[in-house]
Formats: sequence, C-alpha cells, structure tokens
Amino acid sequence: MINPKIEILKTEVLSDNWYMLRKITYNYQKKDGTWETQSREAYDRGNGATILLYNKINKTIILTRQFRMPTYLNGNATGMLIEACAGLLDKDNAEEAIRRETEEETGYKISSVQKLFEVYMSPGSVTEIVHFFAAEYTKDMKVGEGGGVAGEHENIEVLEFDFDSAYAMIASGEIKDAKTIMLLQYAKISNLI
Repeated sequence: MINPKIEILKTEVLSDNWYMLRKITYNYQKKDGTWETQSREAYDRGNGATILLYNKINKTIILTRQFRMPTYLNGNATGMLIEACAGLLDKDNAEEAIRRETEEETGYKISSVQKLFEVYMSPGSVTEIVHFFAAEYTKDMKVGEGGGVAGEHENIEVLEFDFDSAYAMIASGEIKDAKTIMLLQYAKISNLI
C-alpha cells in the first residue's frame, strides 16, 4: 500500500561500497494539508535474523563476542560486544538464514526454531527488519567450533553463560546490544528458561 501523503522526488546513491546508502528527497503532506519538502538518508544493508540459544535443563545460553567498529568509534574502548548470534538473510528466508548463521557462528546445528517477533532496529536511518528467534540447544548439537566464516573476516568467540548471569550483564553494562537485551528480556518475561 502506497502512502498518498508521500511523494518521492529524487533518490541519490551516496555510497554502494559495502551496502547502499541513499539520500531521498520527498514531499510530505502535513496534518494541515500543506506539503513540505524533506530529505533523509537511508542505509539499506538487507534484513537480518537473530536467535537466543538456550538450554532449559542447564539454564544456560549461548552468546558471541566480536569486534564492532561502530561501537569502538562511539566510545567502546575495546570495540568488543557480547551479542546473540545474528546475521543477514542474504537470499534465504529468515528461518533458513538463522539456522545457517547459528552453525557458522556458534557451531551448533539446531533442529527447530521458534519465531518470536520482527523489529525495525533503527527506523530513523536503517531499512533493516530483524527477525527474532529462540531455539533449544544441547551439547550433542555441537557440530563445529563456530567462530564465523573466514572469508567474511569474522572472528567470533562463542560464549556460554548461565541465564541469570547473562541477564545481570544488562544492568552491569556488559551487554549493550539491543537485540541481545530484547531476547534476554523476552526469555525472562515468558519464562523461556
């Protein structure tokens, strides 16, 4: 459905180095019926998926740690971030993508996943929708070391935490990643673990 209060006038590609950064100039009809010309930049990196891997019996979860340059540039002294496993969909559907990413990043081959919800993580500047999942894991599902794909320059550390310790890391500031906080809070309020 097209919004009749929006008229796109011009789209300029500012960068297509890694993904696509566009500047969109458009007319926007205000509440009083008048039109106003605005422009915004939108970064399109595709849609993504993230997952909370949990072991209900042991009350543990699997997270990852990796270097994130944007956090480093914004005051994270080490640039390292503790996160839930995640990745871009590429050409896969969300469930296929998160199964692939789980095995690549954590080394676990999961059998079933539960779709939780979808979220625009930064709707003021990024087009991405992130699909949130949860899945149980057991030690016998470990088929590799994880760590990511070498050709994608991923250097991912796989971490296992008891759930309560991980949840406390939100308040301590050790976990600052939005998708991870949302998954941990979902697990807490829904008694997932």
